[in-house]
Amino acid sequence: MQAIARRLEGRLHYGWIVAAVTFLALLAAAGVRATPSVLIVPLEQSFGWTRGTISVAISVNIFLYGLMGPFAGALMLRIGIRRTVMLALGLMAATIAVSTFITAPWQLVLTWGILIGLGSGTVALVLGATIVSRWFTARRGLVMGILTASTATGQLVFLPMLASVAESSGWRPVAWIAACVAAAMVPLVALFMRDQPRDVGLRPYGDDGMTQSAAESQANPIVVALATLARVSRSRDFWLLFLSFFVCGLSTNGLIGTHLIAACFDQGIPEVRAASLLAMMGIFDLIGTTLSGWLSDRYDSRWLLFWYYGLRGLSLVFLPYSGFTFYGLTLFAVFYGLDWIATVPPTVRLIGDNFGKQETPVIFGWVLAGHQMGAAVAAFGAGTLRTELGSYLEAFVIAGIACIATAIMVLWIGRAKALGPGGAQQAAAGA
Repeated sequence: MQAIARRLEGRLHYGWIVAAVTFLALLAAAGVRATPSVLIVPLEQSFGWTRGTISVAISVNIFLYGLMGPFAGALMLRIGIRRTVMLALGLMAATIAVSTFITAPWQLVLTWGILIGLGSGTVALVLGATIVSRWFTARRGLVMGILTASTATGQLVFLPMLASVAESSGWRPVAWIAACVAAAMVPLVALFMRDQPRDVGLRPYGDDGMTQSAAESQANPIVVALATLARVSRSRDFWLLFLSFFVCGLSTNGLIGTHLIAACFDQGIPEVRAASLLAMMGIFDLIGTTLSGWLSDRYDSRWLLFWYYGLRGLSLVFLPYSGFTFYGLTLFAVFYGLDWIATVPPTVRLIGDNFGKQETPVIFGWVLAGHQMGAAVAAFGAGTLRTELGSYLEAFVIAGIACIATAIMVLWIGRAKALGPGGAQQAAAGA
């Protein structure tokens, strides 16, 4: 890899190669992560399980996807990024393959809930934050936006195809496709991923020579993650970020990402067309999240989050009253899609500004845990509401109101620091 880095010197920094491989790994994990939304109806038809039962496994998956974040960040410090990602991808591929033999709900929870949740949670946005903090000094917001957009691209690439396979051949071929995708990424990561710039004789992109490389930690990853949580949990800003991301997960992965296809199916819209709707949202999310990364390098991240959460809330309240018509769904897909995970770049920026860039990966891991806790609540709650009430109306309205409240809450992030002793003068000087 050093030979490749030397050949690229002066033309392309090797950090962009690492970012590209990371994008593909995140894309594959996003495809695996999105697969359960395609499986809800086929599993319901194959085994007679209720959506509430199936949603239990999905909610466990989502919860562990988030809970793994801080431990994955600490594990990357202990054994390196490349080995961590290879282990996670291998676990996902093996587990998905085994899941094709399930016959009972508890097996669904064990495979798609626990084991795939652990694997996909390791190859998640914490990986992107770690790559950005190690490999880039300049363009951090832009790169984080691009890596975050991999979730949208995963939907764009996989969902329509997986829905078509599920409709024509059942759910098992869908699982085999997801397993092959995860397995195919392992050799690519082994060949091209490197832990940090010094491994190929470089400094981070845009580095002026003052940035220190991240030191490998010999501490237990669990101890590092819990110690970091104990320290930052005394900060009000941490809890504001945590709660805002809780609502972010509740209103995206947990509700729309998990239940939109099933909600459209209830309205007589075929699964393939509903999956294409999610893919369309992925296109606009790719645009919106990349633009959000560019904006977070230039504007106050709190105000960016204010607009993101506020507009998302309005779109969610609009959805159940759209009549699920072609024009109503198209308007929702464009409006909501631009906003789907645009919250990530400004959130990472706020964590770095308030707690320091060195610890950003582990702290962001805990904030991401809040995101997936919210997503787990919505995945289970919306499925239960649909089973009990026969409609998703209440779930959409509750999520929309929560987003609007969060839009106001995020404006308080960092205010305690700014209004403390000398804070007003510092804020004025930085304006």
